[in-house]
Amino acid sequence: MPRKKYPANVVGPQIRKVRGRLGLTQEQLAAHCQLAGLDISRSTLGQIEARLRYVSDEELIVLASLLGVTADQLYPGELTKRLRDKMLKGTSQNPVIRVFEIESSIVIFDKSSFCRC
Repeated sequence: MPRKKYPANVVGPQIRKVRGRLGLTQEQLAAHCQLAGLDISRSTLGQIEARLRYVSDEELIVLASLLGVTADQLYPGELTKRLRDKMLKGTSQNPVIRVFEIESSIVIFDKSSFCRC
């Protein structure tokens, strides 16, 4: 996917951190991706980590799985905190919405939608 604007993703730095914690090189992670059926090269992984390339839903799920984390955990903490705070603030104005804390994620229900953030 060609780059349209920078940054092209928000998960790249977390992918790099988790990969480093596991002691994997980009080449090794790319090889694991290949074995899992995801056609990704070392240079493509480098572009993802540098936030120069978009990450598809499939790529995010496979990368998270191979790194032993959930896709949610690859999003930056400040982004999830900001979204969580925004969602919680909005619930005080709408008595129909119920907020539940499930495994460090917030699940928000109303009459017509479901949002896990």
